Amino acid sequence: MNVKNRDSLSRIAHTWIEEGWSKGNADMVYELHSPDFVDHDSAGRPDDREGFRKGILDLYRAFPDLHCIVDDLVIDEETGTVSVRWSGTGTHRGFFLNTEPTCKPIAFAGIEIIRIRDGLITERWGQWDGVGILEQFGRL
Repeated sequence: MNVKNRDSLSRIAHTWIEEGWSKGNADMVYELHSPDFVDHDSAGRPDDREGFRKGILDLYRAFPDLHCIVDDLVIDEETGTVSVRWSGTGTHRGFFLNTEPTCKPIAFAGIEIIRIRDGLITERWGQWDGVGILEQFGRL
């Protein structure tokens, strides 16, 4: 095991969650994503880093107090892949999932898989509990 490489992959994944998902720093895509980044689960947005940046901005318009944490990391050094299980909370203050603001506190959870090459995120796959969010909105 290459501890230095493992630490680097872990640091990038933690920074990605902390800056993008806990601080709403959409510009982190320019620091952490490669120019040829591909988002395989872009939710209808462009699948490049500009589309991902827009997703962060949209999320923070809906949940301006969003805060997420890393619950678990699984690192595959050979492929440069990091699986991130995360959870978060925020108050629904903007339009999201075709729902007007409810001002309700909402809990999120999801799994992200990112591929890192040369210190930059090149790919992302992600799943989160949209049904659970709709239930908390009172829509289901």
